[in-house]
Amino acid sequence: MTTVHSPAPGGIASALRRLYFARFAFALVWAAVLFLFFTGSPLGPLGIALLVLYPLFDVAAAVVDARASRATGPARGLYANIAISLLAAVGLAIAGASGVPAVLLVWGAWAIVAGLVQLLVAVGRRRMGGQWPMILSGGISVLAGASFIAAASAPEPVLTNVVGYAVLGGVFFLVSAIRLGRAAKGN
Repeated sequence: MTTVHSPAPGGIASALRRLYFARFAFALVWAAVLFLFFTGSPLGPLGIALLVLYPLFDVAAAVVDARASRATGPARGLYANIAISLLAAVGLAIAGASGVPAVLLVWGAWAIVAGLVQLLVAVGRRRMGGQWPMILSGGISVLAGASFIAAASAPEPVLTNVVGYAVLGGVFFLVSAIRLGRAAKGN
């Protein structure tokens, strides 16, 4: 018989804290590059690659998250997020060839579904601490996704709101990381 060691909640909080700090840094750098080089010009291959990179980073973060929290319970929400973000990356690669409106439609659909998953995962973790920013972020992501879909039909749609979405999401990860510091010290 094998005994599986369940890490203490503080250990998971510490791992999530590091991950959330990394997600904050990535979101800010990614948003700055998108804003500086691609919001006012045609997408082109580099712009499309940058758009695809965001959900791929989300996949990597969800894998790290699932591994860190595997022993505390099922990670179905994280596995769903991996699948959703992989589909979004493929969808953005295809939509990028059609232009900004198609990108906004795919980004919006991804923001809605991924936001719902983030909300559910955070609600399940709320006793750990530091999850209220993630709960809010998930809910805001759903609303933002709907706004991206609506913006796709604007006369001259732009990606500026996607930049704001990434920055705001990064800020929520930062706040959650800071709040998780208390839970990590409980280990």
